[in-house]
Amino acid sequence: MTYVIAAPCVDVKDKACVEECPVDCIYEGARTLYINPDECVDCGACEPVCPTSAIFYEDDLPAEYLDYAEINAGFFADLGAPGGAARLGPQDFDHPTIAALPPK
Repeated sequence: MTYVIAAPCVDVKDKACVEECPVDCIYEGARTLYINPDECVDCGACEPVCPTSAIFYEDDLPAEYLDYAEINAGFFADLGAPGGAARLGPQDFDHPTIAALPPK
Protein backbone atom coordinates (compact mmCIF):
# COMPACT_ATOMS: atom_id res chain seq x y z
CA MET A 1 0.00 0.00 0.00
CA THR A 2 0.97 3.60 -0.46
CA TYR A 3 -0.33 7.13 -0.12
CA VAL A 4 -2.22 8.63 -3.05
CA ILE A 5 -2.83 12.20 -4.18
CA ALA A 6 -6.40 12.76 -5.42
CA ALA A 7 -8.46 15.38 -7.27
CA PRO A 8 -8.27 18.25 -4.74
CA CYS A 9 -4.61 18.76 -5.72
CA VAL A 10 -5.31 19.28 -9.43
CA ASP A 11 -4.41 22.84 -10.47
CA VAL A 12 -3.35 23.65 -6.87
CA LYS A 13 0.02 21.90 -6.26
CA ASP A 14 0.67 23.52 -2.86
CA LYS A 15 3.81 21.37 -2.33
CA ALA A 16 3.73 21.42 1.48
CA CYS A 17 3.73 17.62 1.17
CA VAL A 18 6.91 17.70 -0.91
CA GLU A 19 8.72 19.54 1.87
CA GLU A 20 7.62 16.95 4.46
CA CYS A 21 8.39 13.81 2.47
CA PRO A 22 11.55 12.20 3.91
CA VAL A 23 12.17 10.04 0.83
CA ASP A 24 11.47 12.62 -1.92
CA CYS A 25 8.81 10.44 -3.62
CA ILE A 26 6.30 13.19 -4.50
CA TYR A 27 6.73 14.20 -8.12
CA GLU A 28 5.35 17.23 -9.91
CA GLY A 29 3.32 16.86 -13.08
CA ALA A 30 1.96 19.70 -15.18
CA ARG A 31 -1.28 20.05 -13.18
CA THR A 32 -0.93 17.93 -10.05
CA LEU A 33 1.48 16.07 -7.79
CA TYR A 34 1.96 12.29 -7.77
CA ILE A 35 3.31 9.89 -5.15
CA ASN A 36 5.54 7.18 -6.58
CA PRO A 37 4.16 3.91 -5.12
CA ASP A 38 7.52 2.17 -5.55
CA GLU A 39 9.36 4.83 -3.53
CA CYS A 40 6.80 5.72 -0.85
CA VAL A 41 7.63 4.26 2.57
CA ASP A 42 4.12 4.82 3.97
CA CYS A 43 5.31 7.18 6.70
CA GLY A 44 2.27 9.43 6.38
CA ALA A 45 4.17 12.70 6.83
CA CYS A 46 2.56 14.17 3.73
CA GLU A 47 -1.08 13.64 4.65
CA PRO A 48 -1.58 16.05 7.58
CA VAL A 49 0.23 18.97 5.89
CA CYS A 50 -1.86 18.92 2.71
CA PRO A 51 -3.98 22.11 2.78
CA THR A 52 -6.54 20.68 0.33
CA SER A 53 -6.89 17.26 2.03
CA ALA A 54 -5.92 15.58 -1.24
CA ILE A 55 -3.69 12.84 0.23
CA PHE A 56 -5.10 9.53 1.40
CA TYR A 57 -3.73 6.18 2.44
CA GLU A 58 -4.62 3.89 -0.45
CA ASP A 59 -6.95 1.73 1.67
CA ASP A 60 -8.76 4.87 2.86
CA LEU A 61 -9.47 6.48 -0.51
CA PRO A 62 -13.04 7.81 -0.67
CA ALA A 63 -15.18 6.09 -3.31
CA GLU A 64 -15.08 9.10 -5.64
CA TYR A 65 -11.26 8.96 -5.71
CA LEU A 66 -10.64 5.21 -6.07
CA ASP A 67 -9.29 5.63 -9.60
CA TYR A 68 -6.52 7.92 -8.28
CA ALA A 69 -4.50 4.96 -7.02
CA GLU A 70 -4.17 3.82 -10.63
CA ILE A 71 -3.67 7.39 -11.86
CA ASN A 72 -0.78 7.96 -9.42
CA ALA A 73 0.89 4.67 -10.35
CA GLY A 74 0.22 5.23 -14.05
CA PHE A 75 2.09 8.53 -14.04
CA PHE A 76 5.26 6.51 -13.46
CA ALA A 77 4.68 4.01 -16.29
CA ASP A 78 7.47 5.56 -18.37
CA LEU A 79 9.41 7.26 -15.55
CA GLY A 80 9.82 4.16 -13.42
CA ALA A 81 11.34 4.85 -10.01
CA PRO A 82 13.88 7.62 -10.68
CA GLY A 83 15.00 7.68 -7.05
CA GLY A 84 13.93 11.18 -6.09
CA ALA A 85 11.70 13.94 -7.34
CA ALA A 86 14.23 16.72 -6.72
CA ARG A 87 16.75 15.08 -9.02
CA LEU A 88 14.15 14.65 -11.80
CA GLY A 89 12.45 18.03 -11.45
CA PRO A 90 8.97 19.04 -12.60
CA GLN A 91 7.51 17.14 -15.53
CA ASP A 92 5.57 18.83 -18.34
CA PHE A 93 2.91 16.11 -18.58
CA ASP A 94 0.23 14.43 -16.50
CA HIS A 95 -1.55 11.10 -16.48
CA PRO A 96 -4.04 11.23 -19.40
CA THR A 97 -7.02 11.29 -17.00
CA ILE A 98 -5.67 14.41 -15.27
CA ALA A 99 -4.70 16.07 -18.55
CA ALA A 100 -8.29 15.60 -19.79
CA LEU A 101 -9.88 17.31 -16.77
CA PRO A 102 -11.31 20.80 -17.32
CA PRO A 103 -9.31 23.57 -15.62
CA LYS A 104 -10.46 24.51 -12.12
